[in-house]
Amino acid sequence: MAASCPGGRPAFFSLLRRQMTELYPLLMLPAFDPRPWGTMDLSPIYPNYKCQEKIGEAWLTGDDCKVNNGPLAGQSLAQLSTRFGRELVGSAARDPKRFPLLLKFLFPEEKLSVQVHPDDEMARQVGQPWGKTECWYVASAQPGAQIALGLKPGVSRLQLEQAIHSKRAEDLLNWINISSGDMIYVAGGTVHTLGPGSILVETQQQSDTTYRLYDYGRPRELHLKEGLAAVKERTASGKVLRPAPGKVNGQNNRQESLVAAPYFVVDTFELKESKNFRTRDKSGKDSVQIMVAVEGCGVVEAPGMEPVTLAKGDAVIVPASVGEFSVRPQWTVEFLKAYVPGESLPEPVTKL
Repeated sequence: MAASCPGGRPAFFSLLRRQMTELYPLLMLPAFDPRPWGTMDLSPIYPNYKCQEKIGEAWLTGDDCKVNNGPLAGQSLAQLSTRFGRELVGSAARDPKRFPLLLKFLFPEEKLSVQVHPDDEMARQVGQPWGKTECWYVASAQPGAQIALGLKPGVSRLQLEQAIHSKRAEDLLNWINISSGDMIYVAGGTVHTLGPGSILVETQQQSDTTYRLYDYGRPRELHLKEGLAAVKERTASGKVLRPAPGKVNGQNNRQESLVAAPYFVVDTFELKESKNFRTRDKSGKDSVQIMVAVEGCGVVEAPGMEPVTLAKGDAVIVPASVGEFSVRPQWTVEFLKAYVPGESLPEPVTKL
């Protein structure tokens, strides 16, 4: 009788599938994006990167982000998604030929513009395949760090438009304090901005559609017509209410669910012992797995494939076709793991 791997599939066929694919765990090369609100000091995450200009974002899994290891080094995620389809992105992804999630670090040193992203319905009206719902994990926050999320109760789009023209748009937003470890859910259609003093890990639908409503006099284009049309007066956005963290693989590992939403699931792990993972969830569908290290160092291992180091600031993508893999800490490693859920999930429970 053949030995079985988790889920009842024979281990032989799981190994055979890994041997037939050209895919393997992919270490991504960060793409540093200059922004006027960014910083010259990325040392909390990237101590060896020397900035020549203010950097606001470090993109890890954008369409143009490139692989940094193995035979596929130098190829972009867009190229690999077109070539490998569901072998890479998995059966849970909506589009088999496009990488589903964009993860990146945000480094705000000044306030971002007051902005809004369209939801799926509004995006389709302007010819985009989908909107931009996102979430922010607060990797670190100085005392007093804040974000603005949504309109204050009773504020209408018309009042927001009037406030933009009179340069007081910030007064109509919900400003909330943030702390390290918070998870913020930002549904499409939510007016928002970031204040200085934090480092965030953003997980979002693979879209860069942003409508800038107000920018403190910076000489950048505004998108008032499209942006105001996309604004929703009420959304499910806010701090995600989460259960207490649990233990995994004994007493030395910690696991916590950060957010489970229609477009993404994000969990956090702190490992001091090796832990096994699968690319298939309880729905029976599989998804590409994206890990972003926020502290320490570990090694991502899959049978028959070269191990990949996952260190602070790195992103490692495990293609759906890999099936099973493990993360072995080098002393300790803390990372986020994001994937596309195989079942239909509601928006998370939040508070402002």
